[in-house]
Amino acid sequence: MFSPLNIGVGWYLAKRAILRASIWTTALIVFVMLLTFLNLVVVTGVLVGLVEGINNSYRTQYTGDLILSALPTKDYIENTPSVIAFLKTLPQVSLLTERYQAGGTIEANYLTRTSDTEKPNATGAQIIGIDPSAENLFTGLASHVIDGAYLGDNDYDQVMVGNFLLAKYAFGNQPSLTPLTNVDPGSKIRLSVGGVTREVIVKGVIKSKIALLATSVFVPASELRTLIGRTDQNVGQIAVRLVPGSDPNAFEALLLRSGIGEEAKIQTFAESIPNGVADIKNTFAMLGNGFSSIGLIVAAITIFIVIFVNALTRRKFIGILKGIGISAEAIEISYIFQSLFYAALGSALGLIVLYGVLVPLIAAHPINFPFSDGVLVAPIPGTLLRILLLVAATIIAGYLPARMIVRKNTLDSILGRA
Repeated sequence: MFSPLNIGVGWYLAKRAILRASIWTTALIVFVMLLTFLNLVVVTGVLVGLVEGINNSYRTQYTGDLILSALPTKDYIENTPSVIAFLKTLPQVSLLTERYQAGGTIEANYLTRTSDTEKPNATGAQIIGIDPSAENLFTGLASHVIDGAYLGDNDYDQVMVGNFLLAKYAFGNQPSLTPLTNVDPGSKIRLSVGGVTREVIVKGVIKSKIALLATSVFVPASELRTLIGRTDQNVGQIAVRLVPGSDPNAFEALLLRSGIGEEAKIQTFAESIPNGVADIKNTFAMLGNGFSSIGLIVAAITIFIVIFVNALTRRKFIGILKGIGISAEAIEISYIFQSLFYAALGSALGLIVLYGVLVPLIAAHPINFPFSDGVLVAPIPGTLLRILLLVAATIIAGYLPARMIVRKNTLDSILGRA
């Protein structure tokens, strides 16, 4: 059916039709293809990128590439000094930071309570003891201070509070949290850890889209060690950042072979992401594909209508072509080539817009969602698959109407009879 001769004739007819077509009509069709391509890629990419932004935030603001934490049966990483010394000998390690952890409560407005029966303005929080300089070097925590100031290395009885813990800075209501009211930098609050209570001053407010950080209180490590009665150097967490190009999974395997797994729980940043995030990512991908499919159908219908109208208005010309011996298959192939031209040009322009503009632009300026700094996820294999879908849908949409017109009786077509 599609012999080399028919393909050659079809190519010639398609080329002449495109060159003689109105530039505005061609531009409109290509623009529809461009928008369809972007709809196929960008909608899914933004929805998936919303969750990917959460992953990136965890990696840059908290876990690094790997995080070592206490074993389920322990409160801290045993033999921490030896573990840290070993990590520092490994060439893959770029930076690390140590953190102490404890559960506690914070209370505000305790001086204005009128009776012991009045409900205290208090809430539970994770208390994180940090080396301010090392933590800022590792996570850039100081850049997340929205009010007040960052902790200094010599600060004492001063803390930084996550924004979800303070009513003035909280974003909506959080389950099981009672944000403190009337608390600003400079306010005094009570910090209780392990039965020990101390009055401290809020030095700064940390705002993060990671709930774990937004619901934490940051104190100097030496002070938290005093509160929990820790006399050794065993910490609750060690976050590790690897040199660029290092494989976190391979490094995790190395640590396990070295016996570090007997002292600490080792997780890559991907493994440490809270349960459910991966499921949300898959759900958003399904939603994006569903929305994109609608755009693909619209584009196919558009091409169908354009080709049908084009073939219908050229019905007499098509009849003459058949009358002088050009096969119906060659004419149908010419319309397939025209459809392929529109899809290919639209996709090519889409690739330029996607990877030349949108991906780098959104990477430099992430989309400010309430709970994530969203990026545009557009892996090349997935993009190529969507191009194939667009091309296939366009070819089918171009072939069907052409076949409907071409298969009509030749004499009827020439004379314009129905």
